[in-house]
Amino acid sequence: MSADVVALLRAELGDRVDVSPAALTAARADKSGHAASGTPLAVVHAASVADVQAVLRIATATRTPVVPRGAGTGLAGGANTGGGEISLSLRAMDRVLEVRPDDLLAVVEPGILNADLNALLEPHGVWWAPDPASRAISTVGGNIATGAGGLLCAKYGVVRDAVLGVDLVRADGSLLHLGHRSVKGVTGLDLTSLVIGSEGILGVVVGATLKLRRLVAGERVTLTALFDGVRSAAVASAAVTASGIQPAIMELMDATSLAAVHRLLSLAAPPAGAAQLTIQTDGPAAADEAHAIAEILRGAGGRVAVAADDVEGEALLAVRRALHPAMETLGTTLIEDVSVPRSALPAMFDEIARIERAYALVIPTVAHAGDGNLHPNFVFEGPDVPEIVWSAAEDLFRAALALGGTLTGEHGIGVLKRRWLADELGDDQWRLQRDIARVFDPLGILNPGKVFAA
Repeated sequence: MSADVVALLRAELGDRVDVSPAALTAARADKSGHAASGTPLAVVHAASVADVQAVLRIATATRTPVVPRGAGTGLAGGANTGGGEISLSLRAMDRVLEVRPDDLLAVVEPGILNADLNALLEPHGVWWAPDPASRAISTVGGNIATGAGGLLCAKYGVVRDAVLGVDLVRADGSLLHLGHRSVKGVTGLDLTSLVIGSEGILGVVVGATLKLRRLVAGERVTLTALFDGVRSAAVASAAVTASGIQPAIMELMDATSLAAVHRLLSLAAPPAGAAQLTIQTDGPAAADEAHAIAEILRGAGGRVAVAADDVEGEALLAVRRALHPAMETLGTTLIEDVSVPRSALPAMFDEIARIERAYALVIPTVAHAGDGNLHPNFVFEGPDVPEIVWSAAEDLFRAALALGGTLTGEHGIGVLKRRWLADELGDDQWRLQRDIARVFDPLGILNPGKVFAA
């Protein structure tokens, strides 16, 4: 049967069907450290909407599972493709189809990288705000699939705030145009928002109408503040939020993560035990806001340094963006993703310290402190996550929920968190969400085993 499926794909799509060992192996894994079991049937490199429709028609006719995939930078195993499945790569669909600066919108294909998109938009005087740390390697379609956030989302919003509509191919190959091009639009149910963050279980996003912003006028001011411990830094970040000042970026790195990045980048070692806030203000009031923030940080015990110019500011932000490769130097990493109310950040760091003691683990943690999104990193040896790490992670998830938070702020559920999804949603909502997915995909061939465990 598998040979027949590949033959059907080749008859329709020719050399866009890839069965090379390298391609099949790569499709099994993402940046989470998790790999699917078994070997995919094929990787299809879609070049058009028609290609995607053809794959899904064949998949429906043969009852073959399909896993949509972008750049493979996900951190929850959501795009990993296993035995008997087709990996449907959208990476080659990377065109900007339309830019309308007058209407502040662009229409793009899903495979375009965040950084490439904004480079193309800049001459038009506009930009797309979602800014994940992986912006140089992550795709817009992947951002939409996971409901990504990033460094700038506290001020400029997450992906859900920056998408007006999506083009969605359903499991049977039919094409839906969801959403609108106007700023306002409340006709019927908001299926666009339903698709955002749905991790490929409702359909394959083949196009997106994006909500743009004008380039920010004025300057940018970047500053850092070192604190004697991560809790002090968290208290300081909460004080900045409570002040009413809205920085564009406010990132927190604990001592272990900060030291690891400094080693990776061959920078001078930070003081032992020091945690760091990195903050950027922008716009016409950037200098005044940075000055006021610096006073708040000094009052909270921070040792503040202000970048002399944009070049130095970008160098400071590069420290935060190097977190993932720095963690990889420590061993295999399970990069987690919980969010809590911003005022609960200090309490969440207290919980992480408790869990470190209870399980004899070191859990390097960074946070998008501007919106309460934390990324605790569990580092271990070998390819498989040890049970003690899963036990510690479960403790951490329950702590976040108890503080009014959520299991995932931007990485998604994928396969790594599906066992805890009902703990947050409750059984009734879990069943309702699963049933909604079945309306879109009655045969259950789209990204099976992801998000919902059964």
